[in-house]
Parts: sequence; C-alpha cells; structure tokens
Amino acid sequence: MKKTLLAACLILLAATAVHAQTFNVDELVGNDRDLASSGERPYDFDVPALTPAPEGYKPFYISHYGRHGSRWCYSAAPYSRIRSRLAEAKEKGLLSARGEEFHDQYMDFYLEPMINAGDLTELGRWQNERIAEIMFRDFPDVFISGNKVLARASDSPRSIISMGSFCLGLQRLAPWLAITVRSLHTDMPYTSTRHTPREIAVHYAGRPGLPGGETVEQFRVRKIDSDAILGRLFTDTSFIGDAGAKAAFVMDLHDIWAGYHNYCDSDFMEDLFDRQQRIDTWEVNNYISYTQASLNRFDHIVLLQEIERLADEAIAGTRDVCLDLRYGHDHVVSAFFPLLGLYGSDRLPDKADDVKYWFQDYYTQMASNFQFVLYRSQASDRILFKLLHNGVEVELRQLTPVEGPYYDWAAFKAWCAKLYEEHPPV
Repeated sequence: MKKTLLAACLILLAATAVHAQTFNVDELVGNDRDLASSGERPYDFDVPALTPAPEGYKPFYISHYGRHGSRWCYSAAPYSRIRSRLAEAKEKGLLSARGEEFHDQYMDFYLEPMINAGDLTELGRWQNERIAEIMFRDFPDVFISGNKVLARASDSPRSIISMGSFCLGLQRLAPWLAITVRSLHTDMPYTSTRHTPREIAVHYAGRPGLPGGETVEQFRVRKIDSDAILGRLFTDTSFIGDAGAKAAFVMDLHDIWAGYHNYCDSDFMEDLFDRQQRIDTWEVNNYISYTQASLNRFDHIVLLQEIERLADEAIAGTRDVCLDLRYGHDHVVSAFFPLLGLYGSDRLPDKADDVKYWFQDYYTQMASNFQFVLYRSQASDRILFKLLHNGVEVELRQLTPVEGPYYDWAAFKAWCAKLYEEHPPV
C-alpha cells in the first residue's frame, strides 16, 4: 500500500511539474530509504494499471531502452578506499566504539562485493525476466507469429546479461519469436552514448551550464556535514584530509549504503546517516546525476533519431521487427528526462539548490527503462503511441494528447524535427 500511494504521488507531482517549487522532495526522500538511494535503488514493480487504448487501436511495435538490472557497486574503488581508511584508523587508534564494530562488520563484508564490482546480481537478472513477462502480458498483440526481436547491449557484461535475461524470459513465453542478440561497438550510440568510439561519436549544439556555476565538488562540500557523519566512526577525522576529502569519503560510504540491498539483506550500515543526512547525501548524488544528464542531454539526439527511424520502418512494414531492445546505463536514461522534458526536468534552475525540484535521480533506478509503444487501427491511418517509464504512463507536456496518455506519432515527429533543427551536429 505504501508504494502504491508513493507511485500515485509521484505521478501527480510529474503532472504538476510547473509548480515544482511547492514539491516537498525532502519529505519524500527523508521518509523513504529507497528514494534516498538515488539510482542505486532496486526496481519498483508496484505501479498503477495501464490506461486502455482508444477504441479500435492495438499495439504493434515497441521501442525500448533499458538500464541494466541490479548490480554490485559500480566500481571496486569505494570498497577499497573504505577498507583502507578503516584499517588506517584502527592502526592509529582513531576508531570510536561504533567504528570498531563497523570495522569488523565491514571487513567481513567487503571482499565479495569488491571482487564482483560492476557485475549483475541475481536480483538484476530476475528484474529483467520479470519486465519481459509484464511486457508480454500487457501487449500480447505485439508478439505474433512471424515477428522478430532485435536486442542490443553495450559492451558492459551487466548490460549483456540483462539483455539475455530479458530475452530468455520473453522466449519462454513466446517460443515462436526469432530473437537476435548482439553487442557491437558500432551500436554504442544507441546503447551507451558516453562510450561511443570517437570515430562515430556525434555531438550536438546546445550545452547548458552548471546552475549558478557551482561545481559538484563545491556543492558536495557545502551540503554535507562530514564531521558529524564521520564522527560516528572516528574519534578524530583530520587524518582523512581537508573538507573535500572528507566529503568524498562520506559519499563513498553513501554509495555502498545506497546500493548494498541489491545483493545483501544485512542492515549493518543503516545508522551511519540520520534522516537529514540521508536527504543531504541524496541531494549531492542527485546534483551529480543532473549535471551529467543536463549537460549531455542533446548528445542523446542520436538515440532519439534511431527510435524514430526504426519506428517509422515498423509503421511502413519494411521491417518485421516488433520489438527493439537496447540495454545500457543510467546516464542514457537520465539524459532522456531533460531531453524529452519529463517531470519538468528540461527547465534550467538558477542555482544548484533548486535542482532537486526539477530533477530526481530516483527515477533512474536499477533496470529503469523507457518503452515507446505504438498503436494502429484498421479504421484510421493515424498512428498513436504512449511512453512508459518504469511501467508508468508519462505525460509529454510538449504534445496535446489524443486521449489519456496516448499521443499522435506524427505530432511527436514534428516536435523532434524542431529539436533536431535547434540542435544540429557540431
């Protein structure tokens, strides 16, 4: 019930994004550990029911982009740095009573996740199988005999295994589908834009600046009360370094805290941050995600163009693929928020403290995904579509809906054409 109410609340907030300054995001984040975990939180399957299609319309094609599922921490570095600091503090006699306890707990914990850093967990595999089952359940008309599926992933093992897990789940339900899977560097513009080989990378005009000119490092030092947090573990925090080093170490702790429920049921880190500190560290992570997504939003035009082109081929019947799957990373999902203006995130705040009202990185959870679902009717040439984000129908404020969350595909293409004109390749 709690998550259902939360989902409804988030949808309402998205629909009223123009009034975002009245949106108490601190209250939401402070009351929900999952939201405070930013993009490290596991996928939430508790979403509202979908709106029935307009009379006579049936789905026939889906274009998908998905982040990989739950993983261990993205890098071994935070695990290693925390271990080194704890070992140093123990040797110097600088651990508090809680620090001594945490030292022993952490030393028993860190090795397996550090070795597996970046790898998909069993939860991540299951998430993608489940998403495939839901897609098949909700859009059975798409998966008819004779249709094909093309699945592509970045070169990251966690993306490749996420893709494979989805395809295995779908194949069990629809054994008649011909599914092709691949991971090529020439597909990277559509799976992991940031890692596209420079020979084929395309950049587009229009790069917004930092809100108020404040860098991530400046914002992190200003927002985080490092001594209060680290004082729970250490009797003297000066050995860690200056304010910047302390804030960076706090964020290492937060990275592990935010994500370890993707692979561990233990709660041994829950007392390291109080309610306000969870809000503050979330806000720092959110600002990092925003600066990356906002500054690079237009470089993802290349993916939007491919989504449009392949959908047009499906409409014209020149291609017998009913589902295009793309698997990659959070930076692509995050960039699509401001690129498409979802949840009001296309607005450019004047200062870093206002970013949280317009952009929330908890939407980019593990296995987060977009699905463009196209519909046609035998009684009309008009193609409709709706956009699902994590299984929720989202509002496209730049378009007038035909009915409910259903939009005219031609109107969307016209909007895209204007976007391409305003942001040409450079």
